[in-house]
Amino acid sequence: MSITTFNAFRNYNYRLYFSGQSVSLIGTWMQRTGVSWVVFTMTGSPFMLGLTAFATQFPSFVLSLLGGIASDRYNRYKVLLLTQVLSMVQAVLLALLALTGKYQVWEILTLSVMLGVINAFDVPARQPMVHEMVTDKADLPNALALNSSMVNLARLIGPALSGIILQKFGAGICFSINALSFAAVITSLLLMKLPPYIAPTVKKKVARELREGFVYLRSTPSINVIMLMLALSGLLVLPYNTLLPVFAKVIFNGDAATFGYINSFIGLGAICGSVFLASLRPGTDLKLVLLINTIIFGTFLMLFSHISYFPLAMLFATITGFGMMSQTTIIMTIIQVTSDKNMRGRVMSYVAMAYFGMLPLGSLLIGAVSTLVGAPDALLCQGIIALIIAAAFSGHLRRDYLNKKEMNKMEEVEDNVLEEI
Repeated sequence: MSITTFNAFRNYNYRLYFSGQSVSLIGTWMQRTGVSWVVFTMTGSPFMLGLTAFATQFPSFVLSLLGGIASDRYNRYKVLLLTQVLSMVQAVLLALLALTGKYQVWEILTLSVMLGVINAFDVPARQPMVHEMVTDKADLPNALALNSSMVNLARLIGPALSGIILQKFGAGICFSINALSFAAVITSLLLMKLPPYIAPTVKKKVARELREGFVYLRSTPSINVIMLMLALSGLLVLPYNTLLPVFAKVIFNGDAATFGYINSFIGLGAICGSVFLASLRPGTDLKLVLLINTIIFGTFLMLFSHISYFPLAMLFATITGFGMMSQTTIIMTIIQVTSDKNMRGRVMSYVAMAYFGMLPLGSLLIGAVSTLVGAPDALLCQGIIALIIAAAFSGHLRRDYLNKKEMNKMEEVEDNVLEEI
């Protein structure tokens, strides 16, 4: 492991954020796993799994542009603090509902919609906030990669804990732990020492700010092309995890713990990928890494889809997770590093719209397809589509790499000529 892997921890505020958010995300993954399992257990329907994911994610698509404007107009720290408090309230309500033992699917879907609305304002504020937590901007790519490792570490631990707790204690306790976990991230935010907030001097109309953000994206190919790649992956490939409860219960004849283990092995691969990204040397071409990891993702998703032997399937799930994690991590890194400061919130809102807009539609689509062809064949098709997306965008992703390589060669030649002179 490179000594640069944890450079971002030199920043006090980022250390606080990382520790608090890590605890909270474990709870979030416990709740996410628990909700999917409860819905599938109640209905036995892959389509209802897709509808549950849709209910959580689609509000973020509808409201993310407003969330981006709020992030650019107002104090992001206060916006983030508010969204975390509201997320805790949502978790408490879900826990109380489950503890009664008398609940229906529509009640879970309603609370999922509530969480989606909160996330619409949380994501555009939280991502750019990393800039304010990291004083040395050279540490920013490392911080973003560590953010991914934090998410994937939670994905490794949370589902496994959720599966065990669901089996032994029930959904109410699982959701209660998530509610308590928000205390960690709220405390970390309150302990931060951030520079005084300077409000924007000019506040424009909402429609004009949205138009400016769109024009900026349209005129910046280095951002809009990979956003398109993210959108296609979000629609056609990334919702594969919607069907994991079906694999746990039907393909592997397991229970909630089995479902948790599948998610955890995917998380194990994803966290290995995150550490790999965090350890890359400065100047590494991230777009080339994105291309390679997309190929890995598609290939091993295809292999996972038709393996009924659980240990081998978990090996394929781990490698699938390794390839998958770059889809969002690298794209978020490139966008945040290259976008202008005064456009960052709006750019992130468009990214959130592309991501959260496609995921719920993709979840509905994969849920419907799996009812027709079965979960294994549905996942097989998604793996094939991942390879098609990689092929379609390979020209753009490799072009930047080759151009950069050519520029480095020219610089070396110039240096040699100067040395000879």
